[in-house]
Amino acid sequence: MDQALQGKIEKFTLPEIFQLIANSKKTGTLGIQNSNDIIMVYFKNGRITYAYGPRQTSHIGQLLSDNGKISAGQLEDAIAYQSNAEVTKRLGQILVQKKYVTQDDLDEAIKQQVEELVYSLLSWGDGSFKFYDNQYPTNEEITVNLSVENVILEGLRRIDEINHLKETLPDFDKPLKMSEATCGRGKDISLSPEEWNLLALVNGRTSINDLLEQSDYPRVKTIERLASLKLAGLITESEKPAETGDHLAVMVNRVSGLLEDYLTHRTGKSKKEKVGEGNN
Repeated sequence: MDQALQGKIEKFTLPEIFQLIANSKKTGTLGIQNSNDIIMVYFKNGRITYAYGPRQTSHIGQLLSDNGKISAGQLEDAIAYQSNAEVTKRLGQILVQKKYVTQDDLDEAIKQQVEELVYSLLSWGDGSFKFYDNQYPTNEEITVNLSVENVILEGLRRIDEINHLKETLPDFDKPLKMSEATCGRGKDISLSPEEWNLLALVNGRTSINDLLEQSDYPRVKTIERLASLKLAGLITESEKPAETGDHLAVMVNRVSGLLEDYLTHRTGKSKKEKVGEGNN
């Protein structure tokens, strides 16, 4: 079965794949990719223990900040400390070391990080997958313990919500622009920092799909905020065609290549990677 557990999502849906792994109580890594993204989901005895996506995973520092666990100043201080060439600890470990958060806070944020990433997978309608038996994260990773059944139920519920929100927005290949009202009274508009950050990405040329990739927030939350901004009349569809970029040029060519690189070099990140910590 190990050799056969690979194929196209169009023929074998991700909930079905997850259920097969859970029912077989498999341990290993499921690699999934489409034209834009690659995501790894780790299983131990059929339960989800970790997930990693170089373009999808939310920054752990941002999640802790959004959850009100740390201030912007504390996050900046931790990142500055991490940028020291002699520091090899991950951002989450530094935040705990500095007593800005507790270990429980960090564990809960990582759980949320993994859940959001896996939920986003369930909406994929195309792509390919392969299961790597007994390939597993390094012992350094903080892992979670998620029921496949619960993840599928919550993920499908969110898909229903997302489909409703998508009706508010134009085609995701279309760009958005700020409305004239927004440009004329920016100081009078009361938005959250997250909404201002997202609004700053709206330039009349970037497609919604690209906005979702550029956003520091989970895909679902970004769609929610874009829909809210449009309903409030702050953004609207742009008549200009969206700029096109070569997504494949920045995407890892194969799932197996990413897996090998991840497992081999995960504990020896470059300074640039550490500052932009996307996991823990």
